[in-house]
Order: sequence, then C-alpha cells, then structure tokens
Amino acid sequence: MKILLMFLVLISCTTVQAEPTNAKAAAAQEAAAALQVNEEYDALIKTLSPAEQDWEGVLQENLGSFYLPIHKRQKVAGHSNAWDYINDAPDLPRVLLIGDSVSRGYTQSVRKALAGKANVHRAPANCGPTSLGLKKIDVWLGNGDWDVIHFNFGIHDRNTSVDDYSKRLEQLVNRLKNTKAKLIWASTTPIPDDKTKNQKAISIVERNEAAARIMEQNAVATDDLFSAVTPHLKQMQNPNDVHFNAEGYEFLGQQVAESILKAINP
Repeated sequence: MKILLMFLVLISCTTVQAEPTNAKAAAAQEAAAALQVNEEYDALIKTLSPAEQDWEGVLQENLGSFYLPIHKRQKVAGHSNAWDYINDAPDLPRVLLIGDSVSRGYTQSVRKALAGKANVHRAPANCGPTSLGLKKIDVWLGNGDWDVIHFNFGIHDRNTSVDDYSKRLEQLVNRLKNTKAKLIWASTTPIPDDKTKNQKAISIVERNEAAARIMEQNAVATDDLFSAVTPHLKQMQNPNDVHFNAEGYEFLGQQVAESILKAINP
C-alpha cells in the first residue's frame, strides 16, 4: 500500500510539472506563428500601392490589439475583410459605414449588395462607444468626400447613462452634419439579458428611443435595424450573444444597402 501511494504521488507531481512546460511550448508556438504572420504581412505591404500602404498604416494605428492580428492573418492568407482598401470607381457615390463589431459583420454583405452602385468604405476601427467616437471621428472620416454616412453607436454604450449617451451622440451628429453627406442612423440591434456581462436588453430599447429623438430633431434618416431583425433573432442571432450568424449578417447587410440606395436615389 505504501509503495502504491508513493507511485501515485510521483505520477501526480509529474503531471503538475508537465503543464507549465506544455503551456510554455504552446506560447512559444503562438509567438512564432505571430512573428511569421507579421513578417509576411510586412513583406506584403511593400508590394502595395502608396495609397494602399497609407491605408494599412491607418489600420495599424487604429485597429487595436484584438482586430489588427486578425486583419493581418486575413491579409496574408489572401482573404477579403471589412477593412479592405477600396479603390473607388470615380462615377459612383462614396459611402462610409461607422459602427461596432455588428457593423463590421455586415460590411461585406453591404458591399456585395451595392457592387456597381456605390463605393462602400468602413471606418478603420471597431467604433465602440460614443466616447471613442468623439475622440476618433476625424480619423474615421479621413480626407474623404462622403456622399452617404451610415452610422451607429449603442451596444458599447449600454451602461452609459442615457443622458450622457444622448449628449455625446448629439455632438457626433453635429460633427457628421458638417461633412454635408447624407446621414443615416442605424438603430442598435437587440442584445440579450446577461447578468454575467452586466447587460440588459432594455438598455438598447432606451438608447434607441433617445437616439430617435435626436435624429428627428436633426432631420437624420433612420435605418431601423432593431425592428427589422427582432422577429428573426432565434434564427439569425448567436445564442446568448449580441452578434449574428452568417444569415443574420447577410440580412442586416441587405437592410443597410436598401437604406443607402434610398439616400442615393431619393
């Protein structure tokens, strides 16, 4: 019995000691893979036109530690994404999408729906809350002469007071109005109740109501994505998540494209 106990202790100690080694090995592999992607990305950038290189520089400064590595991996793999450089067709209107990860999710669907009808650009960020918008709006607008700007702030403001949210949103609307572009506000899509994330579904309803008042006062058109997608949440929204599946993003992209077409061809 004593020998058996000693044997079990020895096995236990061996297992505990192996875990850090495995973790270190995994971390080393991850670091090596990231280094290779960075090297391939840097080499790829050198082959691009000056305009494309400038755009990649803007993305490097603004995408952040979460989205930039994803973007780099996709570029190296030759995959298209929401932050592709857009080589404008000069005879088509220029459209800018501003919004969070939900907006990122439907960007490609909007481009597909408006192919040959509009040049669809995306702000170089996950645009997050209104507080970030006030800091970064000039970067997101860039030097572009925009015909239409389709924008949203909401999910990341779910715990911002409605009063502060309203004040910031109104400031953003005033800044966007200065561009002389046609503005389209997208109502924020629904979120589920989730105590672990400190989020309540009603918070989006409240902020959509506040935003609706601001848009009415400023004569800004509304793309009511909240109402459009709500009947389809079971089918289109990921379980217990604010994000959508492929079908959901395709649906939202079509809705956004239709609202943009109305602005282009009133």
